[in-house]
Amino acid sequence: MNLLEKTLKSCPIVRRGTYDYFIHPISDGVPIMEPKLLREVAIRVIKIANMDSTDKIVTAEAMGIPIATAVSLYSDIPYVIMRKRRYLLEGEIPVHQETGYSKGELYLNGVNKGDKVLIVDDVLSTGGTMVAIIKALEKAGAHIEDIVCAIERGNGKEMVKEKTGYDVKTLVKIDVVDGKINFIKNKKNK
Repeated sequence: MNLLEKTLKSCPIVRRGTYDYFIHPISDGVPIMEPKLLREVAIRVIKIANMDSTDKIVTAEAMGIPIATAVSLYSDIPYVIMRKRRYLLEGEIPVHQETGYSKGELYLNGVNKGDKVLIVDDVLSTGGTMVAIIKALEKAGAHIEDIVCAIERGNGKEMVKEKTGYDVKTLVKIDVVDGKINFIKNKKNK
């Protein structure tokens, strides 16, 4: 069993209203991010991602940042963070984001027309953040080469496909059943 799956299997689950929320270093940065876990996730992303012509890696604030940083260090491809605050830079692209638990604006800077990008993120659940990232990149005129998220939970993959036409690859698919992580076989990742 890979370290990602092993740590997910033993991660704490807390109930917030009717939602069972898993707490894991990749998705939350707590309890502690071990370098070997981050290294494993980055290497697994690189192995399944189409990166042959990628110019830039794009992620959203906040927990995609460690993954994008590690992938960037291994691949020598620079990364861009879609931020939750406006910087008022020339060419900044705002997009609205809605997830299962929040909504707000994301702001894209540093991506230009014709850039070939790889999107990486920590968790894909509702698809709201991913749809916002894709819309911003399309507005910028970028070409999306591939999309990889570490953890999939819920119907976000289908939602992204339905709303944007893009497929998202994930390293692992989970659900929380009776307060425990259940692994679901990923059918189409490669």
